[in-house]
Amino acid sequence: MTDSTRTVTATVLRTQDEVEAHIRAICFKTGPPTLLGAELEWTLHSSVAPSAPLRPAVLRDALGRHTPVTLGSPVPPDPLPAGGTLTVEPGGQVEISSAPATSLPSLHAAVSADKAYLTQLLGEAGLSLGEHGADPYREPRRILRTPRYDAMEQAFDARGPHGRVMMSSTAGLQVCLDPGDDPLRWAAASALGPPLVAAFANSRRHAGRDTGLASARMAAWWAMDPRLTHPVPVTGDPAGAWARYALDAPLTCVRRDGACWDAPPGLTLRDWAEGALPWALTPGDVDYHLSLLFPPVRPRGYLEVRYLDAQPGDDWIVPVAVLTTLLDDPATALDLAAPTAGRWLEAARLGLADPALRRTAAALLDLACRRLDGTGLSPTVRAQIVSFIERLPWEGSQ
Repeated sequence: MTDSTRTVTATVLRTQDEVEAHIRAICFKTGPPTLLGAELEWTLHSSVAPSAPLRPAVLRDALGRHTPVTLGSPVPPDPLPAGGTLTVEPGGQVEISSAPATSLPSLHAAVSADKAYLTQLLGEAGLSLGEHGADPYREPRRILRTPRYDAMEQAFDARGPHGRVMMSSTAGLQVCLDPGDDPLRWAAASALGPPLVAAFANSRRHAGRDTGLASARMAAWWAMDPRLTHPVPVTGDPAGAWARYALDAPLTCVRRDGACWDAPPGLTLRDWAEGALPWALTPGDVDYHLSLLFPPVRPRGYLEVRYLDAQPGDDWIVPVAVLTTLLDDPATALDLAAPTAGRWLEAARLGLADPALRRTAAALLDLACRRLDGTGLSPTVRAQIVSFIERLPWEGSQ
């Protein structure tokens, strides 16, 4: 399946039950949690004029042999020196996806090396990485033109401007963790969302103005279609809950021959499974649909935690270490996080100025700090994490 042509494979999913069985088979890996990873995304700016529009040709020249196909490379890009892969998002945001690591220290070393390499590569072209979860200087402007992104923009525009902001003006920090055999890890990863969004909110300014929000990035995601971006219900059957979420989610784009992949308005994956489209539904179509769902925690064989704002400089390790450490004991994390598990909107709007979220975040981060010695991180990095947490606005001011 290419990004411009729909190819029907021999396998066809003919019923909702077959679709659900396929989703169940691919979304949760069993076994003890052993691997972790991180995806670091940044807005990109001219080093001397950060509000200037980003020119695709300048970015292509800067990235050289690491230029993704979506930005015009005729061949797949080379990996970064420590094994990470580089992608470019619709508004020109750059993202490093780490190779899977077996420990926090190895993840920290690899991502730090790739980030330093990318920073130098961009710096030589007069470009610099942003330090916030939303572009503080510019209005959304898409520089990538692909059938996927065209269809996404068309679908999101039907509900307002927030989809364009998400696509072209935001930068997140994603943490990827094995789900493990304990269903409490899935529940805890979701419940931790609001207090950690509040603690690491880093996107108050957008497009030259003070939004008044702690996390304008999270607020943009939350204001989109809730069937695409709100949390998956936490039940005793995580795979079943995810399958139902996917079936009831609207189609954002449908791959087919030609440049237009716009989805029929209002049509869901369930409708397609029931024969609402003239094309057979294949496992590849289902997988592509899953890639267009953006809940705060997304199961992809691993748990992709998507709710954190990008962090400045080398402080990306702080929320990664906190989340990884807390999920080593999901029962305790869930118990501490449960009182504020549903306060997503308050987290985006108020951050730690919300008293309930401030109390929950303080308890969780205190626990994480007390357990840092067991992570294997160096004393210097552990001190960096503790110092960052101590500097958070615990008095509740925005």
